[in-house]
Amino acid sequence: MPNSLEQLKSTGTVVVCDSGDFATIDKYKPQDATTNPSLILAASKKPEYAKLMDVAVEYGKQHGKDLEEKVDSTLDRLLVEFGKEILQIVPGKVSTEVDARFSFDYQASIDKALHIIDLYKSIGIEKERILIKLASTWEGIKAAQTLQSKHGVNCNLTLMFSLPQAIAAAEAGAYLISPFVGRILDWYKAAMKKDYSPQEDPGVSSVQAIFNYYKKYGYKTIVMGASFRNKGEITELAGCDYLTISPNLLEELYNSQEDVPQKLISSDASSLDIPKKSYINDEALFRFDFNEEAMAVEKLREGISKFAADAITLKDILRKKVEG
Repeated sequence: MPNSLEQLKSTGTVVVCDSGDFATIDKYKPQDATTNPSLILAASKKPEYAKLMDVAVEYGKQHGKDLEEKVDSTLDRLLVEFGKEILQIVPGKVSTEVDARFSFDYQASIDKALHIIDLYKSIGIEKERILIKLASTWEGIKAAQTLQSKHGVNCNLTLMFSLPQAIAAAEAGAYLISPFVGRILDWYKAAMKKDYSPQEDPGVSSVQAIFNYYKKYGYKTIVMGASFRNKGEITELAGCDYLTISPNLLEELYNSQEDVPQKLISSDASSLDIPKKSYINDEALFRFDFNEEAMAVEKLREGISKFAADAITLKDILRKKVEG
């Protein structure tokens, strides 16, 4: 009997590995891989990745007028070096994240995204294999709209916790979105002081609602559930377009023989009664409707701060190496 991971793939879900630790990726044969500053920080502390650090530091020393510019250049190159290695393992795409401190800066997000694409190109990797990750703020969504429509750069809108964010992202023409599951569960467990089964998990419900909205209204944007706390959250979303899963949960699925029936079915969405909304040309409405969801507001704020803090920690490590 096929294991649970193979069964998940057979429901039509594309499995993506959520890790910067590419030594662990190959076993599970994912299509794509996703990274973020926190994952790169964790991986970069391992001795087997020292050579990537060396390449990035050498590059950074040559690029920048002062130390801080050199450190920025080093970080960008490090992200791209990890991406390059991952692309030798996965057949599809890798997601590389724009620095979270640009989450509220439309133009800086675009400039950084295009710089990352140029860096990949300089080492022989075309933009078709890259997804630029941007936070699902108003500015991030509008930056994705410009990158997609004017530059042909595919974007992954991340830190997504609500339907308003998802609707605006689809209207922006984003290639892919990453609605978070586990972080939503974390918030509800803390707020409601109770546990949730996978069937009643509010994070699972959020992705189901986004999936159904997209399928009902014919949006092509890929829904990629992310941030899982347990195997049950994953199997409840069997049939979702993509799921990006950490190596420890991939291992659990790989070692499990439990049945994984398809739960999300595109054609079922057409009969659902879901009101259509539009946000992409109405910033005030987007901000208001998003603001109505306390969990989403808190989790977006927290996610941006955490990614920004981990990028700073990584830069501190790189600064010492650039100075050395």
